[in-house]
Amino acid sequence: MRIDIITCLPRLLDSPFSDSILQRAQKKGLVEVSIHDLRKYSTDKHQKIDDYAFGGGAGMVMMIEPIANCIRDLQSQRMYDEIIYMSPDGEQFTQSMANQLSLYENIIILCGHYKGVDERVREHFVTREISIGDYVLSGGELAAAVVSDAIIRLLPGVLSDETSALTDSFQDDLVAPPVYTRPASFEGMEVPEVLLSGHEKKIEDWRFNQAVERTRKRRPNLLK
Repeated sequence: MRIDIITCLPRLLDSPFSDSILQRAQKKGLVEVSIHDLRKYSTDKHQKIDDYAFGGGAGMVMMIEPIANCIRDLQSQRMYDEIIYMSPDGEQFTQSMANQLSLYENIIILCGHYKGVDERVREHFVTREISIGDYVLSGGELAAAVVSDAIIRLLPGVLSDETSALTDSFQDDLVAPPVYTRPASFEGMEVPEVLLSGHEKKIEDWRFNQAVERTRKRRPNLLK
């Protein structure tokens, strides 16, 4: 899989992809993440990528020309399954969406800034708009890192135990059940006996019931 991220602040993405699971996935050759500095695609001698909005109003707008130049350059090298724009008013990102995107081969993620991008970018270049929540960030870089992380960890071979991802919260429209580890007893706080029983079916049933009950209390909207 290849993920190309277009940004005007590439250094913001150095850390998320330089450690832990995402770093190992790249070293194993399971995913290639390429960060593209949008300013390099500007035709302005000062590498300008934003301008005032027509009609007035506060804030600057990312110009169409550098974005179009960058996307077309990438498209000349390979076919893309999706060109995603990270936007607060996009589709709400979910685990099922991450599952779907993890099946793709090539993805572009465009990070917005300022008051957003020229609307013509959204109309003529972007194929999907995604939001990670109903709030506004300073830019789309952190959101792009979140989406990339959620996708990459699902790729075969990325996690040492692939069944781990299948038992994550939201994979079956339930949040995950409680988990415990050693010691079994700590200052009078005990691990539920069923988890120490070694009885696989009872443990499975307990975990399912706990997941349903926890979902009912914390995320009842998931229990359709």
